[in-house]
Formats: sequence, C-alpha cells, structure tokens
Amino acid sequence: MHRLPPSRRATQKPSRPAPIAKQSIADDRDALAASKYAAEPTPTAWDVGQEPEPEQTYLRRGLPADILTKLRRGHWSVQSEFDLHGLTVGEARDALADFLDDARQNGYRCVRVIHGKGLQSRNREPVLKGKVRLWLTRWDEVLAYCEAPPHAGGGGAVLILLRGR
Repeated sequence: MHRLPPSRRATQKPSRPAPIAKQSIADDRDALAASKYAAEPTPTAWDVGQEPEPEQTYLRRGLPADILTKLRRGHWSVQSEFDLHGLTVGEARDALADFLDDARQNGYRCVRVIHGKGLQSRNREPVLKGKVRLWLTRWDEVLAYCEAPPHAGGGGAVLILLRGR
C-alpha cells in the first residue's frame, strides 16, 4: 500500500449559518404586541427620573434654528466644563454664575455644565437638571443650549452656546 500524492486543491470549510438574533426578535415581538394593545411599557429602575422633559433645548428668540442643530452636532468645540455634582441648589446657582462669567471673560463660546441625572438623589429624580436649564434661559449671555450627546454626559449634562465678545 502506498500514499497518494498530495493534492494541490484548496480545502474549503463549509460556511457557518448566519446567527439568529433571538433577543432582537423577541424585543420586536414585545414592542409590536404592546403597540397593538396601546399598552404602556412598565418603567424599569433605569427609567426612573429619566422621563423626557419638554425643555431639553433652548434657542434665544430671533436666532436661526440651525444654531441649535450645529450645537448638537458639535460645530463648536467645548472649551471648558464645570461639574455641579455635590452642590446644593444655592451653591450650584452661584457656582454656575461664576463659571459663566469666567467663560465669557476668557472668550469661550461653547461650554458644558454637568448637573447629573439625579440617580443618587432622593427619589432618584434630578434636582439640578431643571433648575440649571431655567437659570440658563434667564442669563442674557446664553444664546442656546441642548442636552449633551451620550458620550459627553447625555441627560446629565448640557452644552451651552454663549454670546461672542
């Protein structure tokens, strides 16, 4: 008995079947069932205090809407940021005013203020989020603000466009 000469053919492994996204299919099925019967999804621990608010963005009257779009898309780079974590409401208001004054004196146009999502506060609701945004609408030097993108703080931070010198 003698061996056959080696073959010059390439060996091919059979291709694997495409994976089935079982969880995606289950999620789609659940969403379809919920929408069919107009059922509201039950809130989870992640949803508490994260309900969408009507005042997520602000644009000073008389300015073109594309300013807000540019701010969201990062047209202006963030030149400074300030974190309000751990401050009381009174301390936060004073610190925010000081920060915005300093930013204007340094000629900054775009800044980020981190107010937090409220996950560590009582009832897991944000305390400073609404207050910071209300204060910003009353500040003459603020032209616009919007929620920061997810990688930059998301619902726990706000991007602010300041008036130029």
